[in-house]
Amino acid sequence: MFVPEGFLFSGISCGIKKEDKLDLGLIYSPEELTAWGVFTTNTVKAIPVLLGKRLIREKKIHGILANSGVANACTGEEGFKRALTILKEVAKYLKIPYKSLLPASTGVIGEQLPLEKILPNIPTLISNLSVQNYIQFAKAIMTTDTFPKIVSKKTEDGIVIFGVAKGAGMIAPNMATMLAFILTDAEVSKDYLKKSLPKMVEQSFNRITVDGDTSTNDTVYMLCSNLKKIKNWEKFESLCLEVAKELAYLIIKDGEGTSKVIKILIKGAKTKNEAKILATSVANSPLVKTAFYGGDPNWGRIFSALGKSGIKFNPQEIEIYLNGIPWVANFKSINNEAKIKEEMRKPEIELCIRLKQGKMSYEMLTTDLTEEYIRINAHYRT
Repeated sequence: MFVPEGFLFSGISCGIKKEDKLDLGLIYSPEELTAWGVFTTNTVKAIPVLLGKRLIREKKIHGILANSGVANACTGEEGFKRALTILKEVAKYLKIPYKSLLPASTGVIGEQLPLEKILPNIPTLISNLSVQNYIQFAKAIMTTDTFPKIVSKKTEDGIVIFGVAKGAGMIAPNMATMLAFILTDAEVSKDYLKKSLPKMVEQSFNRITVDGDTSTNDTVYMLCSNLKKIKNWEKFESLCLEVAKELAYLIIKDGEGTSKVIKILIKGAKTKNEAKILATSVANSPLVKTAFYGGDPNWGRIFSALGKSGIKFNPQEIEIYLNGIPWVANFKSINNEAKIKEEMRKPEIELCIRLKQGKMSYEMLTTDLTEEYIRINAHYRT
């Protein structure tokens, strides 16, 4: 695993979670970083999002402090006070301004951060900082995730782009529905990040959905240690996008109760926005998702999901393909149903829908919907 120069990682257990699992993580650089962030568009924003939007504008950024188990959302003024108390305590040990640490939280909404558990463990968090502890950090931000999500790429001239993320449920494409942190040792300006990071997010994290729910805590941060000059900007940008897309894929692959990853591809729409609306409608349809889970080639559900989108189209012109195999045309199945069922049993599926109305296309990643998703979310706090 390639790790960018200039970053240290730590992850420890404070007892925030009921289980004895890692739940407090730190990414730290002794030197100042270039940083920017993209945040949830949910009207209900968690305290770390509100703080992060303010702190990301600071000139001196040294890292990210993240916890799991408690989202610190809907916690009012007390939530602000507790978040700042923790930031200040960590900053004191690191001998840096508290405003140079970016907060991130994930977990149960409406509960306060337990200071009595977190504050006594901060010395351990600091002492555990090392280049190799990125796995501990990745585990410390997990909630219902079943595995840590880490992706790393390296350019020909030695620049590393490293990404770590968490997310499995409450996933919908409206910014990003998770925590994701992209780190690089490249020399990059804040102005560049302001322009490039939202575009990167739009092409990756904004194109995934598990359940159509946009979280209160969605945050994507990109941090740059500025230790290496970029010689090939096109390659650098390409690898950054690859890292973001692979993290987004891992989130979908680890979706709560997921047994299938499904790519929804809309082709032949009038506008990109119409293609996006249609893809989202199909990707979020519980009836479509459960049909794929059961391997039931009930293509009428796909037409219904398209029709409820509000986009005008001629239903009779629609063609549907499954893993490249013709499935539906002119309101009729045009392939053996046994063959379609066989394709639906595969763990990775591409559903292509052709409209014949224009030249615009859009793709999204989604999942099937299983009994396990219900079980996980019915007992999330218990």
